[in-house]
Amino acid sequence: MHYLFEVTAKPGYSIEQYAESWVRASELIQRAPGAQGTRLHRKIGDERTALAIATWKSKAARDASQALLPGAVQKIIEAQVPFVEIRFIGEFEAPDWEVLPPDWQ
Repeated sequence: MHYLFEVTAKPGYSIEQYAESWVRASELIQRAPGAQGTRLHRKIGDERTALAIATWKSKAARDASQALLPGAVQKIIEAQVPFVEIRFIGEFEAPDWEVLPPDWQ
C-alpha cells in the first residue's frame, strides 16, 4: 500500500531542507517490519512543494509501525512542523496490475 501526502515548505524554508529530515526519518522508518521504501518528488513548477510516498507491505504493517518506531522519528517530524505544511492525501492499495515499459525492471 502507498501512503501519500503533500509537503509545502513555508516561506524562508526550502523543500531541500525538509528533504534532509525526510531522509533521516525514512532511514529509521525503513527498519520497521513491512516498510518497503519512501520517495519524495518535487512538484513541477513549484519548488516549495513535494509529493511524499511511503510504501508498505500492508495497511496493517504501516499502522503497527507507529507503535514500533523510535522516538527519534517523532522528534524529526515534530521539528519540521514550524517550517512545512503537510496535507495527507490518502492511503492507496498497491495495484493488481501495472503497465511498465519493456526495459523497466
